[in-house]
Amino acid sequence: MAQRIVLAIIIVLALAAQAEASCVCRCVDGSVRALCSSAVDIAPICPMTPCGIPPMAIAPIKPPRVPPVGTFQCQQQQVQNPVTLRYEWHRVCQ
Repeated sequence: MAQRIVLAIIIVLALAAQAEASCVCRCVDGSVRALCSSAVDIAPICPMTPCGIPPMAIAPIKPPRVPPVGTFQCQQQQVQNPVTLRYEWHRVCQ
């Protein structure tokens, strides 16, 4: 009986550890897109969600950097903050 309880706790903890989201769906330049923290993560299919129109602005000038491993280009894009619902400039790599 005690072994089953211990096993159940281990399974629950293992599933909780795997539930960490490495990809999230966010509004990028006015359309929904999956943003992943690693190039090897599988991007989810994002639901159709209305996004606000990003304000007209010129992307900030950033010094050139080498793209992370597994990506081929990075650019500054406006990403909607889900808390404030305002667009913020972020470096997005593909």
